[in-house]
Amino acid sequence: MKTKFTLALIYGSAREGRFCDTVVDWILARLPDMVAADIVLVDPADLIAESRIVRAEAESRIARDLARADAFLIVTPEYNHGYTAALKELIDSFYRPWWGKPVAFVSYGGISGGLRAIEQLRQVFAELGAATIRETLSFPHAVERFDENGDVRDPERTIRQLERLAKQLSWWAVTLKAGRETVVLEEVA
Repeated sequence: MKTKFTLALIYGSAREGRFCDTVVDWILARLPDMVAADIVLVDPADLIAESRIVRAEAESRIARDLARADAFLIVTPEYNHGYTAALKELIDSFYRPWWGKPVAFVSYGGISGGLRAIEQLRQVFAELGAATIRETLSFPHAVERFDENGDVRDPERTIRQLERLAKQLSWWAVTLKAGRETVVLEEVA
């Protein structure tokens, strides 16, 4: 029997008409069969609000979802050799929930497939006390990798990559969850 955990799937883009939705939808159609997890969606676009009340409600919900997550999967584009401002704001707005939890990445973009954004994010999450996992899924020339229905061309190879990522993320999620429940460390400020 697999140990169940909570996975927060985080959108890395808040742009209108974003391609991130296509990638996330493809992942969500397959990931539940690969992990024993309750998946919650966290979208930085929810923080873009005209009203302070609406933004405060979104911040509260996101804080709750991040805090209860045992692991994170970030789906991020690469903009100008880096990750997005919306993702940076999301990460920096919520300091505590990342500590002692694994973070995995799916990236997309042009020729590099978003890998430069992932390398920057690894440094940020190391500072936050999170453990980034080695396996990633990258979509170079992402727009060409998906057909008009949002399905990946060459799905067998891509599904195998997602399976390896899911397996590694599950192991880290369960292992670090047990560690957090067993040993309480004082947070370094």
